[in-house]
Amino acid sequence: MSEHIRSELADGVLTVTLDRADKKNAITQAMYSALAEATERARTDDAVRVLLLRAEGDSFSAGNDIQDFIALGSQGAGPGEMPVFRFLKALADLDKPAVAAVKGRAVGIGLTMLLHCDLVVVAEDALLSVPFVNLALAPEAASSLLLPAVIGHQRAFELFALGEPLDGRTALAWGIANRAVPAGQVEATAAELAAKVAARAPNSIRKTKRLMRDAEGLWALMQREGEAFGSQMKSPEAMEAFMAFTQKRTPDFSKAG
Repeated sequence: MSEHIRSELADGVLTVTLDRADKKNAITQAMYSALAEATERARTDDAVRVLLLRAEGDSFSAGNDIQDFIALGSQGAGPGEMPVFRFLKALADLDKPAVAAVKGRAVGIGLTMLLHCDLVVVAEDALLSVPFVNLALAPEAASSLLLPAVIGHQRAFELFALGEPLDGRTALAWGIANRAVPAGQVEATAAELAAKVAARAPNSIRKTKRLMRDAEGLWALMQREGEAFGSQMKSPEAMEAFMAFTQKRTPDFSKAG
């Protein structure tokens, strides 16, 4: 278990907290391993009725820790060898309700994991984005299917291609979130929803979620996305994007092709 991931079970709700506020909860591979472990526990532990995802600090998650990601890519690790894929499979397999409490930034997987949640509470001023193309990468977490299914092709393509954020109110209007509330009310609202769901008939809830999702199909897509993501990680485009990120400049893709 990573020191930056905490979990606590109370009244049927397994609360999993991203606790790396000083880094905007950017997720390392060690954190992915811990998130996978917690998500697998949520599915297999009969005492768990609901998974609640939340974060410390002023951001839900800045997405992947870029330095950690660059280091992993330089080791030649394939997507299937990365702990992130254990977490993604756990999300695909999860047949119990998942609730998310989102404040501040939700970037990359900080947004795409929300597509696997059943109840999402966002702060009205939260900023959600999927800047994969900005880093010369490709969508993940089955978001290439789930995001267009939720908000439509054109809106999803704009989010992917331009990487610009949408605020919490827009996330609610577009169907990514169930509630958009003032930031100070996010935690209480999410906890209230989690408690309500935990009080419902657990087998009925579980069967309902299974019928609403194609877990095998999602995992198959995640693996195809992983192949695209992995090939892009090794591309000159991505090297330029990562270099630009570390140098705090705009990447130059004029010679890419």
